[in-house]
Amino acid sequence: MTDAVVVGGGPNGLAAAIVLARAGRSVHLYEARDTLGGGCRSAELTLPGVVHDVCSAVHPLARSSPLFRELDLEQRGLEWIEPLIQIAHPLDDGRAALIYRDIAESAASFEDDHDAGIYRRWVEPLVHDWELLVSSLLGPIRPTALARHPFALARFGLPAL
Repeated sequence: MTDAVVVGGGPNGLAAAIVLARAGRSVHLYEARDTLGGGCRSAELTLPGVVHDVCSAVHPLARSSPLFRELDLEQRGLEWIEPLIQIAHPLDDGRAALIYRDIAESAASFEDDHDAGIYRRWVEPLVHDWELLVSSLLGPIRPTALARHPFALARFGLPAL
């Protein structure tokens, strides 16, 4: 008899199935696609050799997951592909805000000093405190997580209000 059924082989479904299996549960995972990975998948969609991002906009968060780090997925064949431009957001005037892996380069793409400053004030604390925040944001939900790094979490969360 199956203890758990997980629908979807994306990062969250895979994580759930792994945690349940490690706890001794029998798990069946169902994925509609031919490949696992969900929104983190890439594929040759147009031309041979041209790899496209199928859906992922935030797969670096999966890469930062304490569970996925522990699994050492790179040793099992996973290759994380990091594009030069991480995100492009079209603006009403025909331009686009471009997000790079580098904060300064991203801020410079805004062309407006005010917007660049807001971006820096929002992102720099997150990057600075990332290793403190990652276990609280991407790990198991625990009441003690807030108590471990309250100021880092406040610097991250308050600008969202």
